[in-house]
Amino acid sequence: MAITYLKHAKPDADKAQDDAQTRAVVETTLADIEARGDQAVRDLAQKFDQYTPLSFRLSEEQIHKIIAKVPARDMEDIKFAQQQVRNFAQVQRDSMLDVEVETLPGVILGHKHIPVQSVGCYVPAGKFPMVASAHMSVATASVAGVPRIIACTPPFNGEPNPAVVAAMHLGGAHEIYVIGGIQAVGAMAIGTETIEPVHLLVGPGNAFVAEAKRQLFGRVGIDLFAGPTETMIIADDTVDAEMCATDMLGQAEHGYNSPAALVTTSRALAEATLLEIDRILQILPTADTASVSWRDYGEIILCDTHAEMLQVSEQKAYEHVQVMTDRDDWYLENMTCYGGLFLGPRTNVSNGDKVIGTNHTLPTRKAGRYTGGLWVGKYLKTHSYQKITSDEAATMIGEYGSRLCMLEGFVGHAEQCNLRVRRYGKKHVPYGTGAQ
Repeated sequence: MAITYLKHAKPDADKAQDDAQTRAVVETTLADIEARGDQAVRDLAQKFDQYTPLSFRLSEEQIHKIIAKVPARDMEDIKFAQQQVRNFAQVQRDSMLDVEVETLPGVILGHKHIPVQSVGCYVPAGKFPMVASAHMSVATASVAGVPRIIACTPPFNGEPNPAVVAAMHLGGAHEIYVIGGIQAVGAMAIGTETIEPVHLLVGPGNAFVAEAKRQLFGRVGIDLFAGPTETMIIADDTVDAEMCATDMLGQAEHGYNSPAALVTTSRALAEATLLEIDRILQILPTADTASVSWRDYGEIILCDTHAEMLQVSEQKAYEHVQVMTDRDDWYLENMTCYGGLFLGPRTNVSNGDKVIGTNHTLPTRKAGRYTGGLWVGKYLKTHSYQKITSDEAATMIGEYGSRLCMLEGFVGHAEQCNLRVRRYGKKHVPYGTGAQ
């Protein structure tokens, strides 16, 4: 058995240096936002977007005027895609039941799913207007029942992007701000004179947005640590090079550091895909971006067996894993570490990104080993509760509790239990008699 790299990505050390530079910029910027509030946000917006309106928040009148610019067919498509996301999110929400059970006579335990009370949704639009990201973050929060949903998006070509604003508004955003980058994420999490801070941050973004969310985690919740888009194709000789190359470059155009990998048991497919990638890059309008991603982060990995391909996939835990083999269901049964899984040649990552209904905000940088992607459950907090309804149960649980507290040396804890035993036991002394 052998796993052979026909093409390598650039060394991890180079990537780490890039990350260190990003961390320093974000730390300084967040400190500035905390110190100077709205003025810092305004200065950053001018520096990076040359966009400083009287108010970054869109009024209802502005929202409706902007949405009116969206062509009818585009609006129809936006509504269709958003409905698919809502439908699946509702199915997921309906699967999450509140529970209450009597575990012992007189002992009631339960839990409730409670929405977070405010969420800030970041929707990228600087390089590409990410209309679909509004469905994934805003509409899903709406299905979860979040009472305050605010959304930020950068200006696109110097003004609010009508399609993005339409998707935010239709998704259920209560406040829409035209702010991008670190300043948007920082303002939502830290708060300013005009923006009340939120409890949870969600949504994808560039390296600076992702790092800002990482540094703000703890102060607020976040959906996940999201890095550059990652795509892995697992294929055997049942598919062709055009499909593999198209599906890798279709995601490599996201940015200059978007990893794309082909893992295959077919040397012929691997070599043909290398040639097909070169051909497509000659005609792809976004080749300036995709070619850099492919040069620095692209990989082609040749394996002897399906077991080896599974091993590579599990180790790398990529965000998107597209399986096109003669045993797709075997991968579904055996894979444990990934963001989203796309099975068979009829589907593709773009389906998940834009319209099919699953959420496209997914774990990257091996985070799929410990978390799934954004979904309706990310907006819900599961809180437990307990109550004891009989004297007998209070006495019995109290006796166990007292002994277990003393086992750990917690005398005060034990006395909480002892008080209930004295108060509710069969030979208890009525409270207030003064007896010891």
